[in-house]
Amino acid sequence: MSRKLWVALGLVSMLGLGATACAQPAPAGPVTPNDYAQDENWLCRPGRADACAADQTATVVQADGSTRIEPFKADPEAPIDCFYVYPTVSSDPGGNSDMTPDLPEKAVADQQFARFGQVCRLYAPSYRQVTIAALRKVMMGQASNGDGELAYADVLAAWRDYLARDNHGRGVVLVGHSQGSRILLRLIKEEIDGKPVQKQLVSALILGMNTPVDPAMDAYGSLPLCRKAGQTGCVISYVSFRADSPPPASSKFFGKVAEPGMKAACVNPAALAGGSAPLRSYFADHTIMGTAMRPATVWTKDATVSTPFVELPGLVSAECVSQGGFDYLAVTVHPDKADPRADNIPGDLLVLGQPLKDWGLHLVDVNLTMGDLVAVVGEQSKAYGAAK
Repeated sequence: MSRKLWVALGLVSMLGLGATACAQPAPAGPVTPNDYAQDENWLCRPGRADACAADQTATVVQADGSTRIEPFKADPEAPIDCFYVYPTVSSDPGGNSDMTPDLPEKAVADQQFARFGQVCRLYAPSYRQVTIAALRKVMMGQASNGDGELAYADVLAAWRDYLARDNHGRGVVLVGHSQGSRILLRLIKEEIDGKPVQKQLVSALILGMNTPVDPAMDAYGSLPLCRKAGQTGCVISYVSFRADSPPPASSKFFGKVAEPGMKAACVNPAALAGGSAPLRSYFADHTIMGTAMRPATVWTKDATVSTPFVELPGLVSAECVSQGGFDYLAVTVHPDKADPRADNIPGDLLVLGQPLKDWGLHLVDVNLTMGDLVAVVGEQSKAYGAAK
């Protein structure tokens, strides 16, 4: 990815970790959401050639340097739906984005959501999110002009329109990252938990966000964490750090929550019951609309990667850990200097070439486990259909 998009993705959690610190109070008077009966207010909808119809073909590079092409085909007849809220990526100059998706908004849907088209129909509303510009002000010690209530009101309106116009009693998976995950946590709390629609919730993927759970209940509200294959009505959530670079003791960003007696959820999509497991990661290796989106990584010295994504089996593994008061997905890279593959992965937020350790691997939270997440949702879809 370009440095611009890496930074865009990296700033997203400032909103997620403290909305009161990042957003000014809502303007006086009621918030007017968008009309989501108008299809142009959706970033992605089924059957369209939009951001979520991007090619997901991958080159699989084995440890011995051999390669094969892994084709991708979405399933237009998928039996369940996925509803996605994207992270803070808008490059619009104001406090909240407009409703015209820019390149980063389209690119992040390609990166984080389009692959779910194998197992579900894809819905992603455009929404007037708090922008990078607003969060940059906070990073500089200034008051943000972003309105978090406006962003939430849009997503809420889109959710209600989806239920009324598109759902027809189908199961649905919620998918979010960072600002998007924070919005989904509120949506679950206010609109789903304990409501009739909860029975249609296949799962919620709350990624790159501190989801507060009661350790005794292992649940967010009444929604348990997903701990076995085929479990439905549950939550997968984690934040990711390199195993050899855990959250600093003074960090207030990722891996802990403010609620007394609660902890940040950690579910490893590759090992729902716990323990370490190899991750099925998909990293981007392409350009979009002439803008460089390629990470500063040569994936293999002996082959040319010409597909949009690359997969490197066995290079990365992860395990949920509780350490130093933090709960997070500890990611280990297994380099081999003798083989032709890359010996490291991107994902750190860099400032003057140095990683901001508080942020961990936030930039690639979703890329790291994408293949595992799609597989989990596929099993959940089967179980949900069998139960119905």
